[in-house]
Amino acid sequence: MFDWENMRHFLAVARVGTLSGAARAMGVDHATVSRRLAALEAELQVVLVERLPRACRLTTMGVKIHREATAMEAAAFAVERGALASQTPLAGTVTLSAPPVLVAHLLAKRLAAFRDEYPDIQLSTSAQPQQVSLSRREADVALRLVRPKEAGSVVRKLGEMPFALYASVGYAARHAPTDWSFIAYDAQFADMPQQRWLLQIAAGRSVGCALSDISGHLSAALAGAGVAGLPRFLGDHAPGLIRLEHDGPAFSRDVWLVVHRDLRRAAPVRAVMDFVANVVSQTPGLAQADASGN
Repeated sequence: MFDWENMRHFLAVARVGTLSGAARAMGVDHATVSRRLAALEAELQVVLVERLPRACRLTTMGVKIHREATAMEAAAFAVERGALASQTPLAGTVTLSAPPVLVAHLLAKRLAAFRDEYPDIQLSTSAQPQQVSLSRREADVALRLVRPKEAGSVVRKLGEMPFALYASVGYAARHAPTDWSFIAYDAQFADMPQQRWLLQIAAGRSVGCALSDISGHLSAALAGAGVAGLPRFLGDHAPGLIRLEHDGPAFSRDVWLVVHRDLRRAAPVRAVMDFVANVVSQTPGLAQADASGN
């Protein structure tokens, strides 16, 4: 019988297409993935992956085993979800995935209150800008800024996160709008909606610095580095920043709550979902969804 841990690493390689990418997804190093993959091939006595200079390609047998192993993995995760869903006490570990800005500036400061209310639930909060798979138990509950489309998920729109332009009081006093320099995202986030909106507002004016996350944008704006596009729940309450008037369209991101349908009635998961929904509803600067969820 093969080692299931070896198979899990093979599945990660098949999903991502590279050993290094699989290592990042599994939270291990490159050598561990390579060793696990070699061990599985030795156990099964077949070659599963053709190792190319920049990628990994499944062999014919690798494709066949990947198809069967994917079904096995789905069944294993279904067992896990069923076990968690059967838990009636308000106890256990629940994993929540959310964009970094919401974890750092919205959820983290309220975790103590959640702990006081639910002392037997360990809430593991992960700041992740990318989508996660609820089917593979990468998270139990997720907050997302794009509507999730994963099969088996139950989705609810909690509200909208409006953005505005902000600068330090000193920067705004020293610079006319025609001389504004903007704080943007770096190249890896060039396709983010708020980046496109910000550059549309900039309309050819300079980008003075580029940072990878909103927390960095906030710090740079407070230091007088230029004009940043920030969520209003963050910028409106940052001492030292003022909101700037500008030409161009308004902009906001939707806030979605998603859970796998197998878990939506599990008591610990339900507690986390209610907690997240209450945080959003009680935060000034976040527009609430109407009763229909639109």
